[in-house]
Formats: sequence, structure tokens, C-alpha cells
Amino acid sequence: MSTLNEFGLNLRTRRSEMGLSQARVAAMSGLSRQTINQLEAGSAPDLGINKVERLASSLGLALRVDTGCPQRAVFGTMPPLTRAAATASVSYKTSLSAAQLEQILVTGQVPQRYAPHLYVVLDEAPVSLLAAVVEQIASQAHIERDHIWTNLRHLARQLKSGRDLWQ
Repeated sequence: MSTLNEFGLNLRTRRSEMGLSQARVAAMSGLSRQTINQLEAGSAPDLGINKVERLASSLGLALRVDTGCPQRAVFGTMPPLTRAAATASVSYKTSLSAAQLEQILVTGQVPQRYAPHLYVVLDEAPVSLLAAVVEQIASQAHIERDHIWTNLRHLARQLKSGRDLWQ
């Protein structure tokens, strides 16, 4: 399988899990819906690296060069949930723990006292961190990734996030 075809399969999976249409991803990445469709179908003509990187970044996917050595964690040694919770708590007296953040994302329910913290995560965290958080929760709690992405979208709308990703 070619690298571009593999990318297209991963693109389709992530887009579907996030509940985004091809048109929405096209608008977010500055590419055409036809290009997104061709990538997902494995029939895309050659696409420049800058376009692929922009598309990957818009969905929290990463392009890597594999050296054959074990990869270091993208976010260092701190688990994604812990990093996201710490980031959300920087400006507030009350801290949001990783366990509390996980509970919010699993249930789709945010206690009022943590609404500002969650707003920060939804509006400011890199999409790659959000994707890593979803992966961690799915792995730990044995919950489907698309369920967690659905809760993220629901919470973003509830908290009136202005981030393009949630529109």
C-alpha cells in the first residue's frame, strides 16, 4: 500500500470518528472536497507535502519519518490526559485532574465549576493533543473513539466554543 493510500485510510477513520464531513475537513484544511474524497478512496493524484501536512494537522494526525528506532511519546513523558488537565488548570485556582477530565469526556457531562477549564481544552489545546487524549481514554476505558469525539463536539457546542473544528 502506498503512503498516500495509507494516509487516506487514516484520514477517513479520523474524520469519521470526529463526526466531520468531507466538506468540513476541506474547509478546515483549505483543500477541495474532491481532493479529500480522492484521498480517502485511494485515487488521489500526487499531493504536495505541504498540503498533506496541513490536512493532517487539521485533524490532529501526524506525519513522521520512521528511522526504525522506537519513537518517543509525542507529548513527552506526561500522559495526554494529564497534560490536557494541567493545561486547562493553569489560569484557575481549582485544578481539573486527569480523572475528572476523563469522566467529563466519557459522560459528556461537565460540572459547572469545571466549565471554564474544559472550554480552554476545547478552544486552545492542539488537535493532536485532543486526539491523543481520545486515544488514551479509548484504550483505558474501552470506549469507542467516535463516542468520545461525539462528546467533545457536544460539549464544545454546549460551552459555545468558537473553534472551527467544532462548527
